[in-house]
Amino acid sequence: MQNEYSSEETLERGALAVQNEFPQIHSQMKSSNSVTSVDVAANVWRGIAKIAFFFVILVALCYALNAVITSGLRRVKTSAYGASNQVMQGKVNAQIVITGSSRALAHYDPRTIETITERTAYNLGRNGSQTDMQVAFLKAYLAHNQKPEVVVHNLDAFSFVTTHEVYDPVEYTPYLYDHNLYDALHKINPGIWKTRYVPLYGYVVEDMKFAWMLGLKGFVGLSPREDYFQGFNPRTKQWSDDFQKLRASNPYGVSFDIEPGGIDDVKELIRVCRENRIKLIFVYSPEYSEMQTFTNNRAQIFAKFHELTVPSSIPLWDYSNWPHGDEKRYFQNSQHLNADGAAVFSNDLAKQLKEYLAEQHSAADSDVLKAQTERRYPRVHELSAEH
Repeated sequence: MQNEYSSEETLERGALAVQNEFPQIHSQMKSSNSVTSVDVAANVWRGIAKIAFFFVILVALCYALNAVITSGLRRVKTSAYGASNQVMQGKVNAQIVITGSSRALAHYDPRTIETITERTAYNLGRNGSQTDMQVAFLKAYLAHNQKPEVVVHNLDAFSFVTTHEVYDPVEYTPYLYDHNLYDALHKINPGIWKTRYVPLYGYVVEDMKFAWMLGLKGFVGLSPREDYFQGFNPRTKQWSDDFQKLRASNPYGVSFDIEPGGIDDVKELIRVCRENRIKLIFVYSPEYSEMQTFTNNRAQIFAKFHELTVPSSIPLWDYSNWPHGDEKRYFQNSQHLNADGAAVFSNDLAKQLKEYLAEQHSAADSDVLKAQTERRYPRVHELSAEH
């Protein structure tokens, strides 16, 4: 009996011990599960924080690199960006400025114009541009420089065609802070805001000429070889077979649209010059003579030129009959003079401009003298008017 009792007692005590220990084991398991959940949650948030930090660093680097490239392009002192930087930094302040497309850029040498007219000159011509962007760049010039005495605007057969796609838009990327340029570009391409506000977008998506590399070099003080002279970019190439190819692909000639928007752009140019009291001269610079007969609606285009200039008494100097218009040695192609042709044309243009300015100065002196006489002898003037 003693042994049985002892055995039963032992079993009861073991059962009680198990019962007493089970809550502790359960509690330990519960505590272990709780710790594991906290650790997992903490690890998730740490992972999210690391990813967020990575993206913050990435975005900051993009903004920094964008700023470096843009700053570098603004520091370039030569070539196309160098010429634009002079304008946007207000360092030009010329008395005569030339505006227009690549034909203006390659045809008018300000150095020759300065020498003959004895007035400072600068070329604002833009490659691949239409009148809308040419006017926008002139407005930007006026916003940062003293207004000129004269604007010589080069006309083209395509002067009434509006911009449908901006040629080499990265040329304007460093200057999108200027509302004249930004507004004009936004009208053409509403998506230009991405270039202005999304870092590196303009240099990754829109930059086909790798200007970002030029920007990085410019940031450390390196500039490309100089090929712009007071904004003038002479073309060293000689006559090519481009015109023959053009004729072969267009056996019936070519025509250029006269768009209402293009007419408005020319009117806007006239308005800007009139409101700023700037003398405006339209010039149709030389083109290869055979190109004239190849342009089917040339007469209509020139009729529109005269329709816009005559009421405003704006001079229109037409160099369609330039004595060297049939000499290929002066042309790069049917639309552009080479450096030799530009030298001859700039000399011719400068002489005509000098005569024009002398006449304007003489007329102004006469008006001043007349006004002074009227103020001094008003009664004599009134009697003369009565007779």
